[in-house]
Amino acid sequence: MRLSTSTLETKKATSITNWQYLTLAVPLIISGISTPILGAVDTAVIGRIPNPASIGGVAIGAVIFNTMYWLLGFLRVGTSGFTAQAEGANDQKEVFLCLFRPAIIAILFGVLFILLQKPILQISLFLFGGSEAVKSFAADYFLIRIWGAPFILLNYVIIGWLMGRSKVKLSLAIQILMNLLNISLDLLFVLVFGMGVDGVAFATVIAEISAVIFGFALIIRTTTFKVNDFKFKMLLESKSLIRMLRVNRDIFFRTICLLTMTGLFTAKGASMGEVTLAANAVLLQIHYIMAYLFGGFANASGILVGKSIGARDRYLYKRALSLSAGWGLGSAILLALTIIVVGDQIVGFFTTLPEVKDIALELLVWMVVFPIVGFWGLQLEGIFFGATEAKYIRDSIVLSLLVFLAALWLLVPIYHNTGVWVAFILFSLSRSFFLTLFVPKLTKANFS
Repeated sequence: MRLSTSTLETKKATSITNWQYLTLAVPLIISGISTPILGAVDTAVIGRIPNPASIGGVAIGAVIFNTMYWLLGFLRVGTSGFTAQAEGANDQKEVFLCLFRPAIIAILFGVLFILLQKPILQISLFLFGGSEAVKSFAADYFLIRIWGAPFILLNYVIIGWLMGRSKVKLSLAIQILMNLLNISLDLLFVLVFGMGVDGVAFATVIAEISAVIFGFALIIRTTTFKVNDFKFKMLLESKSLIRMLRVNRDIFFRTICLLTMTGLFTAKGASMGEVTLAANAVLLQIHYIMAYLFGGFANASGILVGKSIGARDRYLYKRALSLSAGWGLGSAILLALTIIVVGDQIVGFFTTLPEVKDIALELLVWMVVFPIVGFWGLQLEGIFFGATEAKYIRDSIVLSLLVFLAALWLLVPIYHNTGVWVAFILFSLSRSFFLTLFVPKLTKANFS
């Protein structure tokens, strides 16, 4: 008996079950959430030192590196999207070129950051502000961590490539190694050896270098690609190279907008004193953990979308959107309830300073609101990245940044630090709203 078209569509659309989706997403969640956990542990360990300036210094230093590395975020998300599409099309040569091309970019930029470390530091401290004590701690942290730049960027490429190939367990293994090593060295250097901010920075650099060595070892051991099959001119094939550069350009501009928001947010907090800056840093760490949790679902959906486009499978594409929406909303509600119930204990984990904790608890309500208004924008970003249609992400972020700037201008003079957080929430809501408007264009561009 011949199946009807609708029956075939239903069968294909349900070929990815919720369990299969979770099997892909959960390792990605664990892998992704490890990134903010590094910052969370740094903040928590430094928070045991009775000096708010040290917390603020690490916060400023972390923002500087986030600014540098997020500008090159395409090394992960772009690599993942292109690799997933090459996998979907079963083009093994292109799969490996998707590793080599961005790896060269990672090394070049990493070395450039090291060479320009002093002007980068001076400009950053001028822009972010803060007291002299905060700037001193931030400089100590920066001048040590900068030596890990080529390695963290290479790690972005390795993780993105493995994710694009659905090798999520391998990417998770790399992240676990880096996290455990960083956490162990944090505790050893700071709490045992009393190295303070320097200890936190050294721990991170050692962990970043170790992760890259381990990552390349895994790739060599688990792939059959032969070096003799590789020719340098393959990297310069115009069509693929131009497409990669175009997508990376759009991701770059998107990241500039995102980091402009983050930089202004941090600078506003710094202008209101060390205690306010420290309290904002604590809440931002909580926010990062939430965002990266959503990122696990977003990355899983992005991998499925990339493969669906490579294989021209419209049904897999629709299923990916459906699963992303359902699991994203459920996670948002669960996270909001968690903050309501145990938010006090979570803040207490990050700092024991009463004045910092009091301000953080006053503003904790925004951590209840954030997952509800922000989850869908984060989910959609993963989907658009998987489709390598970054121009829509770029445009939505530009519009959201305009909303954020207007909110800062109107609200901060009246509500001060609360106004900063309201502007942040409006930015998150705008990302979800504007990117939703572009979904029909994405579908039409790839499955018309």
